[in-house]
Amino acid sequence: MPKDGMRNLFFHSKAPSFALITSPLSSPRRSFSGSRIGMIIETADSMIMKWNSDSSTYASVTSLFHKEKREAAEFLNCVNSLQKVIHLLESEDPRLERAQTLMQTAMKRLKKEFYQILSMNRAHLDPESVSTRSSRTSTISSSDNQDNDDDDDEIQIAGDSIAEVENVSAIVMDDLKSIAECMISCGYTKECTEVTKVIRKSIIDGGIYKLGVERVSSSKVNKMSWEVLELKIKNWLEAMKIAMRTLFAGERILCDAVFAVSDSTRESCFTEVCREAATLLFNFPELVAKSKRSSPERMFLSLDMYTLIIKHWPEIEEIFSFESCSTVRSQALASLTRLTESVHHMLAEFESKIQKDSSKTLPPGGELHPLTIYAMDYLVLLGDYSNVVADIISDWPPLSKPYPPESYFDSPHSQDSPTTPLFLQFARLILVVLCKLDRKAENYKDVSVSYLFLANNIQHLATKVRTSNLISILGDGWVTKHEAKVRQFAGNYVRLAWAPLVEILTEKSTTVITAEEAKDIFKRFNPSFEEVYRKHNSCVIPDLKLRDEVRVSISRKLTSQYRELYQKHRSVSVFVKYTPEDIENYLSNLFSGTMFAGDFPSTSLFRRLTGAMDEHRDLAFCSFFCEY
Repeated sequence: MPKDGMRNLFFHSKAPSFALITSPLSSPRRSFSGSRIGMIIETADSMIMKWNSDSSTYASVTSLFHKEKREAAEFLNCVNSLQKVIHLLESEDPRLERAQTLMQTAMKRLKKEFYQILSMNRAHLDPESVSTRSSRTSTISSSDNQDNDDDDDEIQIAGDSIAEVENVSAIVMDDLKSIAECMISCGYTKECTEVTKVIRKSIIDGGIYKLGVERVSSSKVNKMSWEVLELKIKNWLEAMKIAMRTLFAGERILCDAVFAVSDSTRESCFTEVCREAATLLFNFPELVAKSKRSSPERMFLSLDMYTLIIKHWPEIEEIFSFESCSTVRSQALASLTRLTESVHHMLAEFESKIQKDSSKTLPPGGELHPLTIYAMDYLVLLGDYSNVVADIISDWPPLSKPYPPESYFDSPHSQDSPTTPLFLQFARLILVVLCKLDRKAENYKDVSVSYLFLANNIQHLATKVRTSNLISILGDGWVTKHEAKVRQFAGNYVRLAWAPLVEILTEKSTTVITAEEAKDIFKRFNPSFEEVYRKHNSCVIPDLKLRDEVRVSISRKLTSQYRELYQKHRSVSVFVKYTPEDIENYLSNLFSGTMFAGDFPSTSLFRRLTGAMDEHRDLAFCSFFCEY
């Protein structure tokens, strides 16, 4: 959970552009003579009335700050001097009323100027527009560097455009700052800030609306279809990036620069302008987290939202550092908390879904089960968020159900696997998948195919771990252990499915058997081979390496024995149906998913493999979770 924001000063304002303006914080000189006071009032009267829109057509259509800034500086100097005089005049002095009337006229004019500058320079003060142009230039400059004069010209033009925008923005903010300082020092803070709050709030609210963020109730979110909610979440992710990079950061810069003279004023303006829009933005993840809408994709979009808030947390704390913005920070924190709870719930839901899977349909030939593919695709994606998931689960209370037992980690490589909370969480979820597969394997009528089923699915699981970010979570030792299980189950498959054929060939020593005995062996071997081949010709091993290993294992056990018998007793050729090369060719086409077109003659059924499943099974490490 983020606690510390950026501590470096991120916002700063430029120095005032009007060097002629006397600081409003300096004490008025008490040594003004009567004639000096009168001269100041007369000068102020001349300047202020010149720019009085009520009495001058020129003043009503011309901006004081439009081009030539010297007159604007003189106007502000006159106002500041007039303010000092007002403080010096006694209440009974007849000149006081005139000075105060002039001050009101001047403030009216400055308020108008402030409004006009804000209104007419939206393009230069709109942080989103400036950011968009800057991003466009960055894209051009980061593209492949080619010796092309036209491209260089485009980059130069874009760079000049950015510099011009930034220069104008700086001038405009300096003008606004000068007016704000003058009005605030003269006691007209409200008149200055109310203009800012109205205009800038409409820009920020409009910017949030254009980004697609709108006020929505919790009940409305619950009624949305997943497709609609998914689009809104993806839109929010983009809106969050832009809003933090441009809207709120830019507005904080503007308020800090324009109202640098008064901390309370810049806080008031920024809060009034941005608080509602920011709260609206940060409230959406909480609504999604509270939603009952269920979808596998929701986990990863929730993690995306969590990641983005965490990533921008230093900026959130810095931009919304004012006490009056505490509700914004609280809302962002509330969304993080809700998202954490939601991820916790969805992980438990995923585990429960695996445990409760009751599908009876088994993939033919011991292929991959859809549950294995779904679960591992889910976990691989979850592994890509390992840092975020680790952060989320670090503060979770211990699970009510135990972690995998100590025996699960008993292997020569267990010391290589870091038993962190993240490791235990992923190891637990995969073990739940393994135990469910173990139960499903029991439903195969052919015990040998059940072993091939386990070998295939655990191989897929181990491959997914080794070739994804899960390897950094579970470690090489974990994968090595499960790859050893794959070899063990594959070996059991070969022994149960193909060893009976080897037994026929090795019932008697091939060095002493008679021709009659050889005839009997060939007569029994031919139909048995055809029956076994038919049965296992539909089996599939998707993993190429495992497929080759199983083929080699079968060939090594079967073909070598058959070749020896064939070479010594092929004289009884009437009973020899297959050459060793024929056997090799048939075996080489196994497990690829394409049925071999060999045409076997009708034979009697080969005896079924018998024996209870539990007598052959070797998934003892799952017994802890099978009833879980």
